[in-house]
Amino acid sequence: MNDWTATPAPAATTTASAASIDASLLRRARRRVALKTGFFIHALVFTLVNLGLFTLNQAIGGRPWSHFPLGGWGIALAIHGIVTIVKLTGDGWRDRLLATEVARLRSQA
Repeated sequence: MNDWTATPAPAATTTASAASIDASLLRRARRRVALKTGFFIHALVFTLVNLGLFTLNQAIGGRPWSHFPLGGWGIALAIHGIVTIVKLTGDGWRDRLLATEVARLRSQA
């Protein structure tokens, strides 16, 4: 049965609705996995490259310079991490905000 009617929904509609929900969940899951994977790859490349730069700096000698790219890229990685966390925790935020607004408008009417 649907929430808004007292009559049961036809089986075809229920099946189509379930398929739509499954497709929506799959799409959201793929998006979340892509966000996480992108950040982890970025962190891995950051670590490997900066280890290589540090090793190169130590092998060449002279003034230390490897901390400059480490700091700049570290800021970019931190921003990437913050954006990833916000996108993952904000998943469904628009839907919750919309439901709140609809409920508020219904109470005013």
